[in-house]
Amino acid sequence: MQQTILMLVLATMVYAVSLGLKLTDFRYVAKHPRAVLVGLVAQFALLPVATWAVTLWLDLPPAVEAAMMLVAACPGGALSNVITHFGRGNLALSLSISAVSNVLALLLTPLNFAWMVAANPDTAAWARTISVDPKDLVLSLFALLALPLAAALLTNRFAPKIAARIGKPLENVALVALFVFIIGAVAGQWKTFVSELGQTLPVVMAHNALGLGCGYLLSLLARLSVPDRRAVVIEGGMQNSGLALGIIGLQFSGDLAMVAVAGLWGIWHIVSGGALALAWRRMDR
Repeated sequence: MQQTILMLVLATMVYAVSLGLKLTDFRYVAKHPRAVLVGLVAQFALLPVATWAVTLWLDLPPAVEAAMMLVAACPGGALSNVITHFGRGNLALSLSISAVSNVLALLLTPLNFAWMVAANPDTAAWARTISVDPKDLVLSLFALLALPLAAALLTNRFAPKIAARIGKPLENVALVALFVFIIGAVAGQWKTFVSELGQTLPVVMAHNALGLGCGYLLSLLARLSVPDRRAVVIEGGMQNSGLALGIIGLQFSGDLAMVAVAGLWGIWHIVSGGALALAWRRMDR
């Protein structure tokens, strides 16, 4: 019952956020393929490889490393568009990367997560003990991403006034419901969560910095303009941790260590992204 509710909450969130997407977001790709490609490579190639390498080097519990891999395999988060706009980055590019990454995630998220887990001896052994089934992960992504995204695009196409009216209220309700779920998952094992917080938060902060750094490095090498570079940096460092939480709840029985990583990611990337955007605004002055 709890898993069904969580799936409905996250599907509603994806639907509400996707109501802001339009076909023009996808058309932008045809006009500016290079910048979009740089953002997608930073998100779906550079960050997963870097995450896998870091987990080989760090001596962390397998569940924590697996959660890092899962977050790294997820597409960008919806708040990345808001932060990009606030930081005077290229909003159209950010929207296009978000739109395309959510479609590609249906294939690349399970693919990236599977190879990262299998290529790390610790997480590979851990995955065998809990019998992770890649097919279930694909089905979860289809239910959490593909169906809500398709429904939102259809609503935008045939009922734009309704889409404009219900988008924000639905998103707020889903965010509150997700927050309640996180609190409920943590409350049952509060002492354990607090004891692990001091170890998990620095890992999340460093991992988020890695994502931002991957976006910056690749956009710098590609010689993108400053607004484009800002969009790529934010897209690289603001992952859809809500989707990761949903997968953890559905496929990993709400493992506390994994919930802690994904939940803290959802909080910290807003702080780091907002701080970057604020710094960029000051630089522009």
